Amino acid sequence: MLTASPDDILEDVFERVTKSRIFKNRDVLLPDYIPERLPHREQQIKKVASVLAQALKGYKPNNLFIYGITGTGKTAVVKLVTSKLQQKARQLGVRLRISFINTKRDDTAYRILAKLIESLGFKVPPTGIPTSEVYSRFKRLLDKRELLMIIVLDEIDYHVKKHSDDLLYKLTRINEELSRSKVSLVGITNDVNFTSWLDPRVKSSLGEEELVFPPYTAPQLRDILAERAKLAFYEGVLEDGVIELCAALAAREKGDARKALDLLRISGELAEREGSPKVTVDHVKMAWEQIEKDKVVEVVKSLPLHSKLILLAILKLTKNKDSTYTGEVYRTYKELTKELGIETLTLRRIGDLISELDMLGLISAEVESRGRRGLTRIITVESDPKAIMKGLIADPRVGELVR
Repeated sequence: MLTASPDDILEDVFERVTKSRIFKNRDVLLPDYIPERLPHREQQIKKVASVLAQALKGYKPNNLFIYGITGTGKTAVVKLVTSKLQQKARQLGVRLRISFINTKRDDTAYRILAKLIESLGFKVPPTGIPTSEVYSRFKRLLDKRELLMIIVLDEIDYHVKKHSDDLLYKLTRINEELSRSKVSLVGITNDVNFTSWLDPRVKSSLGEEELVFPPYTAPQLRDILAERAKLAFYEGVLEDGVIELCAALAAREKGDARKALDLLRISGELAEREGSPKVTVDHVKMAWEQIEKDKVVEVVKSLPLHSKLILLAILKLTKNKDSTYTGEVYRTYKELTKELGIETLTLRRIGDLISELDMLGLISAEVESRGRRGLTRIITVESDPKAIMKGLIADPRVGELVR
């Protein structure tokens, strides 16, 4: 049977994308795009601006702590306000420097301080200097510049949970050690309970001003998508009901605007790939399924090792049948821990971990009576097994057991 050559296949793909009349500007649907308008965040913009505007008079703004779940516009609002603030400061001749750091990407104290030094126009080696020395260097360079500096620490909960709040404590006290410069902090977190992790002294200093971002409602998400769709798609490309379905599905996921935008973008990409002249409701449904699979992969990646081993045991046991039960899972789990040469947890602890996996929606574990033999749990896989396996083998320790 004759097959198409790679050149023909690639030419077909390239032609389809370049001639597509789906996207006018796909980039406006990406997470890092900051629009000129942020619908339904006017109050939050006003609050952030009113706190930080003191910088335009040369005063140190109060530290600001912002929290709310993922996709509520926290980062977008802060980026929009600080960008306009920097422009206004230049017009007024105010010596203002704003440094925006994602502490999930630059997670260690060393990397955060290195980024701060880079924002002042200097560099430090990637490694090799004690963190205390990097901190001292940052203070010296900052004082030398004679600046008012606003440091935005996005996803600050990630750094604190992983590395402690030592750096945050130092930064909340840094003004006591500076003579010619001043520092204000803006902390952003997705964890509404984050402050419980903080030393009371850090909490009181960082939380001089606080702001909560509520989740978006379905009508608000519809407005956001409609506005962004005008920039992203050619006119008449979106079928009736596409925006409404994207908004409704994202509203179900705690009002996550980022997920709504991802859903609309992926729907457009699927339409483009198949050469469709329109983005349909069916494309949205396919995109939702794809996003859900991707979410499963990320959830599995984040699990502790023993939970991953339990999942691997369940996948092995249900490969050729619909369900398994706790005793079988525990025996297979013990074999896996033996192969890895690690400690085996008790049956009771494994029962707890199975319950957690059930709560995450990865599996279903229903209690069933076995008469005199007592109770057991019938376990079935609820999420896509391929997505679960993809998340498992991302851990090289588990990957060794699969090969």
